[in-house]
Amino acid sequence: MNVWAKVLTALRGSVNEAGEARVDNQALRILDQEVREAADELKLSKQTLAEMMAKEKVASNNEKKIQLQIKDYERYVVKALEKKDEALALEVAGNIAELENQLAGEQSSSQHYFLAVTKLKTAISFTERNIKLLKQQVDTVKATESVQRAQAAVAERHGHSHSRLRTAMDSLDKIKQQQALKEATLDAASELAEDNAETRLMQKLMDAGIAPQSNKAEDILQKIKNKR
Repeated sequence: MNVWAKVLTALRGSVNEAGEARVDNQALRILDQEVREAADELKLSKQTLAEMMAKEKVASNNEKKIQLQIKDYERYVVKALEKKDEALALEVAGNIAELENQLAGEQSSSQHYFLAVTKLKTAISFTERNIKLLKQQVDTVKATESVQRAQAAVAERHGHSHSRLRTAMDSLDKIKQQQALKEATLDAASELAEDNAETRLMQKLMDAGIAPQSNKAEDILQKIKNKR
């Protein structure tokens, strides 16, 4: 893979990671929005529950009130019959019939509200549990995301630190190599200087006739003649 292909692959990887990060952030925002909306709906449900409970109470009170009225009119019927007043007794019985019809209506309403309140309480309890669970999950996801961001930051800093340390070590090795080369150069120069000094000294000794001089052609020829 050439350099440009590697660069393009890296860019595509970065784009994909950025896209995934945006999706994750969007998912968290959606979850937060759903929690808020569920909480708002729960609040409305509780208001509706309060209204239902109030209507149930009113219907129950009306039911009790009508039942007391029926009992009173029943006593009136008994008294009218005791006085042999059939017409009055029949009229009171008619009122009782109307009250019983009203009682049946109030009992129906009371039962309707009672069932509605029971179902709504169950739904509210279920919704509260779900919202609590959802909040816990969202908090867990956010906490995990925070930890992972921190871990990624630490890993990135560690990577940079390791890279800087590696660069520093390489620089140190290079400096050591340069120093070793310089030291070897100085040693060689010192040896050359010592050799030159010794050579000059020997030349001075030979010139002074103190040190033996190297053989010359004339000396060699004379030796050969002497042997003859």
